[in-house]
Formats: sequence, C-alpha cells, structure tokens
Amino acid sequence: MLQSRVLVIALILLLGTTLPEVHSKSIFEKDRRDWLVIPDAIAAYIYESVNKISPKVGQFLMDAAQAPIVTSTRNFLLRETTKLSILAEQLMEKIKNLWYTKVLGY
Repeated sequence: MLQSRVLVIALILLLGTTLPEVHSKSIFEKDRRDWLVIPDAIAAYIYESVNKISPKVGQFLMDAAQAPIVTSTRNFLLRETTKLSILAEQLMEKIKNLWYTKVLGY
C-alpha cells in the first residue's frame, strides 16, 4: 500500500513538471545541426523530475550520464549527425538549384 502511494506521488510530480522548467534548448532554431536536442531535453526532464523526488537517484543519473562511455558515444553521435546534416543541406541546395535551372528555367 505504501509503495503504491509513493508511486502515485512520484508520477504526479513527474507529470507536473514541464519542459520549459528544464531550460531546454530550442529545437526549432533554423541553423541548428544538433539532432540530439530532443533526447537531451527528455533526459533533462527525467533528471529534473527524479532529482525533485530523490536527490540521491538524481546524482546517480548525473554520474551515469557523465560516464566516459556515455560521453564518448554522445560525442560520436553528435559528430556523425552533424556530418549528415551538412550533407543533407548540400543535397537540398543542389536539388533546389536543379529545380530552378532545369524545371523552371530560371
């Protein structure tokens, strides 16, 4: 019975927290190449929510997120997704240029 009350309180606190309270980055910036903004916002939301309930568990999550394997994997993903974003932007420019020159005749 006590466990279910704690679970209900934890869920209320978790759902009562909103993303603007986390101070997350804007995911709609035009020149943004960082594809990990949404996972970062979700992780920050979970951390803030858990940290409000239990600072010890929040500290554990913070330590786990700063582990070398996690940071090296995150940096690798950032590097590779940035490369993909640049390639996608270049492809879109080429398609747009082709559209204007060949199809529309500008």
